[in-house]
Amino acid sequence: MFKFLIVAAFVLSSSAYSATTIHNIASHPYWLKLGHYQQSISGSHESEVDSHSFFLSVNGKFDPHAELLATIEAFQSENNDVTCQFPARYQWLKQNFYSEWPELACPEIKTWQKLINPKGMTLVFPTAFMNDPASMFGHTLLRIDAKDQTRSRELIAFAVNFAAEPDATDNAALYALKGLIGQYPGKFTLMPYYRKVREYNDLESRDMWEYKLALSESEIQRVLLHLWELQWATFDYFFIDENCSYQLLALLQVARDDLNLTNNFSSHAIPSDTVKALAEHKLLSMPRYRPASGTMLINYESQLTDEQIDIARKLKNGEPLSGFSLTAEQAVPVLEMAYEWLNYQYYDQGLDREAIAPRLTALLHQRSKLLLPSPFARPVTPSISPEKGHDSSRFGMVFNHFKYSENRYGFSYRMAYHDLLDNAGGFIPGAQISFFDIEGDLDSQGNVYLEHVYFIDAMSLAPDNRLFDSWSWNMRVGFDRKPTDDKRKGRAFIQGGYGKSFGDASGFQSYFLASSLLQAGELTDSVSLGFGTEFGLIWQASDAQKLALTAQGFWLANDASTNHQIELAAHWQIALAQNWGLRSSYVYQNQQSTEQQLKLQLFHYF
Repeated sequence: MFKFLIVAAFVLSSSAYSATTIHNIASHPYWLKLGHYQQSISGSHESEVDSHSFFLSVNGKFDPHAELLATIEAFQSENNDVTCQFPARYQWLKQNFYSEWPELACPEIKTWQKLINPKGMTLVFPTAFMNDPASMFGHTLLRIDAKDQTRSRELIAFAVNFAAEPDATDNAALYALKGLIGQYPGKFTLMPYYRKVREYNDLESRDMWEYKLALSESEIQRVLLHLWELQWATFDYFFIDENCSYQLLALLQVARDDLNLTNNFSSHAIPSDTVKALAEHKLLSMPRYRPASGTMLINYESQLTDEQIDIARKLKNGEPLSGFSLTAEQAVPVLEMAYEWLNYQYYDQGLDREAIAPRLTALLHQRSKLLLPSPFARPVTPSISPEKGHDSSRFGMVFNHFKYSENRYGFSYRMAYHDLLDNAGGFIPGAQISFFDIEGDLDSQGNVYLEHVYFIDAMSLAPDNRLFDSWSWNMRVGFDRKPTDDKRKGRAFIQGGYGKSFGDASGFQSYFLASSLLQAGELTDSVSLGFGTEFGLIWQASDAQKLALTAQGFWLANDASTNHQIELAAHWQIALAQNWGLRSSYVYQNQQSTEQQLKLQLFHYF
């Protein structure tokens, strides 16, 4: 306490500002943004930065006033090391309150700025990657665009990325659990942009959207000076809220004093929603679409005959072009297809470079001899970019009509973020992840029923085609109710399936999964294990209408009341607007008894 008073006396005696003014600076929104402080309901503050090295006061994480006093003391003591450690703090305090301070003089920062040579910034949104628990919602990062940058040189620009630093020994389940409860540190890193394109576009085959940010050069310098400060900062990483997209918003909002981008993301931060937040603040230009290597390959495949695919496969596997009687016009498409196919397999399967590189070079060499343009049309850019899709949370009004039970009215809520019947615009076709989906009902006597809680309901339907032997899967964890002789009884369950899907995820698609089920609760006398199948037909009838027929059946191994569980369903959803939907459903269930249900739901996405 005594030391705190000495610091305060020093600060006040060496400046023209009163204690009231110092208090006002400490509570200034921009100072709070620089410290990543969040205010609780009680009015106290806590920084989201979790490393002690980011703070100059021992109480700095919880006290922005103490951190301000320690910062001013360090700057006025002419400690250039501290000044150069926190240049964004220094510049803001100098420009607004301490104009007598000398100019910032940090040779390392000047060298860094000269190397980056910034003129603009681009937000990059790689779409979801369903085979990685940390990437099922997508990802965002920044590209720093240099003054001398051209389209051909943008891959060597610098990228700003925020990511968790997981333990390499953790398996997928432990990785997901630790990510949900914030057990990994997260850090900002600066790296060449081509590394992220290689990771997302090539290795994970994720389409990327690039949005130029409407920031001036001086505003970009503010962001970069704060990024310099954050090299000493680590954050507890949470997949749902304090994730990559949230922390990028926290970084970008220091560009302007009045820019507040994180205020509406207290419970969860879905990457597509954070892109929307930037759009709402008029910070985004029209996006540019960068199709993934897998997207490019499927596009090529769709333009070739079976015979051409067969020749390309043989060329990819090392057979010489001379073994085929082809004109130049016939050789060009199969050579290009063979190269793209082999290059995709090289990254996707991690093939041996020494074995693959000579074959790739030979294909390129043969193609270069044929002075003809590529016959392939580019992949069509999706008509709706991610920031124009529906919002991630959903509230619904529900009417349930049961054949053998009383009708009920209720509500539903889903935290995030998309299911297969939702408006598909801006989302990956054939991919679903619903997180914390809850429905409650009320009967005419005022009795309240919890109809279901799905903690996670994920599905990835990757159709088979002539190039890929793809597999599909789903996973559901939660609570719901099934019909019995006297009432609908509840069960907790875990269900998962693995199998195949066919067709076009943007048109008509079918799937068939082998499934297993583990359930317990009021519905069954003990823990019950089931094995069975799931089948579905999904039809995107128009941009606004989607229909689905689904069926699942399980044989129950150790349930004393019954040996089977069957459910048939038909769904029809109409997108009334971007954030409004109307869904009607018919559901037939048979376990201990039979029930038929008609359901009508009006959804609002927000």
